[in-house]
Amino acid sequence: MTTIKPFTSKDDIKAQASLWISKIDRGLSLEEKLALQQWAKQSDFYRNSLFSLAAFWDDLSVLNELSALFPLEKTMPEKNSFIARYAIAASTAFILLFAGSLFMNISPFSDATNDKQFVEVRTLQTLIGQQTRFSLSDGSRIKLNTNSLVNVSFSKNNRLLTLIKGEASFDVAKDKSRPFTVTVGEKSFTALGTIFNVQKKSNENMELVVTEGRVLITKSSEPLNKIANMLTILPKEALPGVLITSGEIATIENNTQTLNQKISFEKIQRELAWQQGMLVFTGEPLDEALAEVSRYTTTTFEIDDDALTKIKVAGYFKANDIDGLLKSLSSNFNIQFEKINNTSIRLSLHASK
Repeated sequence: MTTIKPFTSKDDIKAQASLWISKIDRGLSLEEKLALQQWAKQSDFYRNSLFSLAAFWDDLSVLNELSALFPLEKTMPEKNSFIARYAIAASTAFILLFAGSLFMNISPFSDATNDKQFVEVRTLQTLIGQQTRFSLSDGSRIKLNTNSLVNVSFSKNNRLLTLIKGEASFDVAKDKSRPFTVTVGEKSFTALGTIFNVQKKSNENMELVVTEGRVLITKSSEPLNKIANMLTILPKEALPGVLITSGEIATIENNTQTLNQKISFEKIQRELAWQQGMLVFTGEPLDEALAEVSRYTTTTFEIDDDALTKIKVAGYFKANDIDGLLKSLSSNFNIQFEKINNTSIRLSLHASK
């Protein structure tokens, strides 16, 4: 009996490999490890794609994890030593040399005859308190918020980005021949002539704000070539998934999307105030406001009195201006503060006279 396998392009395999790398980076469950091993068994190209991308990742633990999942075989032919070279490299300090090339436009695939070769592979990152703009090879622009990480994998057929952590705003260059897709956990966001913002709060919780155009939300397991074909053939109202339009916000909790809603221009401005280095609060509890402030600084806050959590905070604050925030809390809410050390502040109510 002959088994007929569905055709999967090398472009799709590389895109799938990129998704697996991001999953390895955040940690695989036992079921996911077994699924990855089965996926990689389909051909040498599957495994080679994994190790190629892992070599350019910014965390050595990814290569170490791959080496553990795919131990070298003693009978491995010399001519197929591609995987062996990268697996061995994972156990040596010399792999650290790759870190210097993470922000360069590079292609990990050396097969010049492959017309579906990656044209841009980059890792974009900001530290706590940083906000940085990046330009991509297609003309698109990304602005990363504090403590964020995005993996870019552009091929000749698709533009795939993976938001590993944090928050990013995407100003997408139009190219109907190459869909622009951002994956976050189990969700994918495909742009349809768009400017949009995505915040990853956890692997299961995220928020999308669309300021221009439309964004299609689907499962990240959907093959990129399938999404591309649907965008070409189907009218927008017949597309699978959920279509979010300009001026709408979509909240996803536990990988389940709540109802998307139309929001005012003023609320969009508040949601995206971080792009101007500002934080806007409109009556949030003090503990929630402090948690948001902590995203932009290494300073942590301790609340010494439960009564403080009932205080509602409103106003504009510079994202990293801790001193200004403390002065405002002291003058407006009778809150005193004590600096425990360089990175920790305790808040309490002033004793009544």
